Amino acid sequence: MQYALRKRVLVTGGAGFLGSHLCKRLLDEGYDVLCVDNFFTGTRDNILQLLDNPRFELQRHDITFPLYVEVDEIFNLACPASPIHYQFNPVQTTKTSVHGAINVLGLAKRVKAKVFQASTSEVYGDYDGVMVEDVPHMHAIRQLNDYAISKWVNETQILNTADRHATETVRVRLFNTYGPGEYYSEYRSVICQFVYRALHYMPYTVYLDHHRTSSYIDDTSRTLANVTDNFVAGEVYNICGDEYHGIKMLSDMILAYVGKDDNLVAYEQVEEHNTRDKKSDNSKARRDLKHEATVSLDKGIRQTIDWQKAVYKIE
Repeated sequence: MQYALRKRVLVTGGAGFLGSHLCKRLLDEGYDVLCVDNFFTGTRDNILQLLDNPRFELQRHDITFPLYVEVDEIFNLACPASPIHYQFNPVQTTKTSVHGAINVLGLAKRVKAKVFQASTSEVYGDYDGVMVEDVPHMHAIRQLNDYAISKWVNETQILNTADRHATETVRVRLFNTYGPGEYYSEYRSVICQFVYRALHYMPYTVYLDHHRTSSYIDDTSRTLANVTDNFVAGEVYNICGDEYHGIKMLSDMILAYVGKDDNLVAYEQVEEHNTRDKKSDNSKARRDLKHEATVSLDKGIRQTIDWQKAVYKIE
């Protein structure tokens, strides 16, 4: 009798919010998982609870240096994604993203591994229409920050490496993932920050002319894991929810659920370095990756509030 060998999957940035959820889902689906992270920014319960699993390995490593491991597949999630971080640390953001991709693609060439590259909705930049996957290849786009620029460089690196070295890569453009397990810092998602600040009587700013299509963490991580069984080299997918909403709407919902008014909220029209409107289309991911937005924005925000109340011991 022949037995199929389990695939070993490398997740860079695996100790972060999305990475730790993805590691757990891959373990649940029977993969061996090697988690690599430089900062262990999401350690806490998200990643520490996985350490008892014999199929899980955690290594501290900066992907701006080469990786020498044996793996079958690579999820490259490592890169600071916060607006505050990439405003004040553009060199680190670019180095982690661009140099990191060089090393990940070099590893893929050596061990013949498939790559799943996390890109971002920010690559659509100042485009004001529906963000369908071929838009950046059909229109002249101006990316609005160093993170977005570095991710577009990533996508170009991937296409060039595929042409020259026959590497196999799928790109996924992530849209505003949020939910339980995202511990607060000033670098986190807008929903995480609004919830935490509302619960702790802290001020925050709402940009009135900005709109998003947020994605609940379970939906995002499930779809990413689905890529492994539905891999088509060269493809690119938007991973996002179905509900297009304003940033003020998020704030109003959160304040209503926590029973607070907006006395500590400052309202401004535009955040200049950030994309205003992200009108997304996820039909391709629905078709190919079985993507589904199973958690509504209303439910997801309530679950995020409940999780933060429990973690930060707020009555």
